[in-house]
Amino acid sequence: MELKNRFVSIKAAIDGTPLDSDFEIKTETLSFSIGVGTKQVLVQNLYVSIDPYQLNRMKTRSSSQTAISFASAIIPGEAIDTYGVGRVVESEKPDFQKGDLVAGLLSWGEYTVVKEGSILNKLDPMGLPLPHHVGTLGFSGLSAYGGFFEVCKPKKGETVFVSAASGSVGSLVGQYAKLFGCYVVGCAGSQKKVDLLKEELGFDDAFNYKEETDLNSALKRYFPDGIDIYFDNVGGEMLEAAVVNMNTFGRVAVCGVISEYIDNGKRAAPNMLDVVYKRITIEGFLANDYIKLYADFFSTTMEHLRTGKMKALTDISYGLESVPSAFIGLFRGDNVGKKIVQIADE
Repeated sequence: MELKNRFVSIKAAIDGTPLDSDFEIKTETLSFSIGVGTKQVLVQNLYVSIDPYQLNRMKTRSSSQTAISFASAIIPGEAIDTYGVGRVVESEKPDFQKGDLVAGLLSWGEYTVVKEGSILNKLDPMGLPLPHHVGTLGFSGLSAYGGFFEVCKPKKGETVFVSAASGSVGSLVGQYAKLFGCYVVGCAGSQKKVDLLKEELGFDDAFNYKEETDLNSALKRYFPDGIDIYFDNVGGEMLEAAVVNMNTFGRVAVCGVISEYIDNGKRAAPNMLDVVYKRITIEGFLANDYIKLYADFFSTTMEHLRTGKMKALTDISYGLESVPSAFIGLFRGDNVGKKIVQIADE
């Protein structure tokens, strides 16, 4: 069979703040034949993930591009792969049938031909909305779970600070920490987000970092007895201020540094004397590091969602044309929770 596929691509490498003019929607003809032994699966994309790390893949050069295959460079003019949920149209693999729901590595497009060896799994929604399986029960959730429990190694009663706390990962970290028995403060970029953290997600406190002229003083105010755990999603000045306020044997889990993605000259410079004398651990990680935890993560999180102990924040835009603006909005702080684009009706 042959069908027309529209997909989003970049026109050239993006080495600064992404703009609408950096993207284009292209059309290709996909050919898919049953019985040729390719073991490919043709998937109609339903929901696709929009993630800030993709910008590092779009740059002319980034150290991330050689670190892991998921972060390899995106070639201008070609489809952009991402995690998502879709429905099988045709399949060369006997374990995937037409009409099956699947989750895996799809693309910012209407259809994806998933090749043998690529991530693709049959999906049982288990009574939850499909977008939950893109973010909260996908790699965003695994990042939060693995980063908090494996990197931070929390103890009950410890103090936890989460930056970008209303984002796809931070919103989950804060909830995991509260359920575990920690004192949790988050920061976000608007009063609306601050209210959501405290009133909807159960954070003990939260503040708008844009209203703080001195982040060091702000953290001293919210953590008079110091910070035991800092879950970092932003880098930059926030990491510097957190380190100053860390307790002895504090742990910093570096999940992302979004403040540095669009400014090549911006780098965090934590006080290394504090790191040495307080014996602070600063560790970067990727969700892929904790694939072995996926079963535990999934069952635990599913149970919390079903019982209402956790809430999944999803921010959904509609239509392929909205992908570029959805992506650009991440760097303006437009999203609340996991940013997803719905490509087609379920």
